[in-house]
Amino acid sequence: MSNLATGSFDVALTPCEGDEPAMGRMLINKHYKGDLAGIGKGQMLSSRSTVEGSAGYVAMELFEGSVEDKFGTFVLLHKGLMNRGESTLRISVVPDSGTGELVGITGEMTIDIAEAVHNYAFDYSLAN
Repeated sequence: MSNLATGSFDVALTPCEGDEPAMGRMLINKHYKGDLAGIGKGQMLSSRSTVEGSAGYVAMELFEGSVEDKFGTFVLLHKGLMNRGESTLRISVVPDSGTGELVGITGEMTIDIAEAVHNYAFDYSLAN
């Protein structure tokens, strides 16, 4: 059975020193509010093209907190592309990464940024 968790998160990105201008690494720190309650910590690799509006990033993020009042951790894999201003983003739970009461969690997350607020929708399933 699929469930939908929604809410918002605050995010802080910290650039890593010494990266090439066209390639960069950042540390990710998030605070989730809403149906997901907890923190996310991760690392992002990104690249910008010489063409305006074209770029890509990948990231791994460890979520620690609660989903549906069940506590544990799981890992999210991010893959984002911008093709001349048109963006696609896929965020998936890494298979078998759930711990604690979140063992067996699967799912996909979408992010919408409106008026500088990061909103998420997390379509997930928990193993019984």
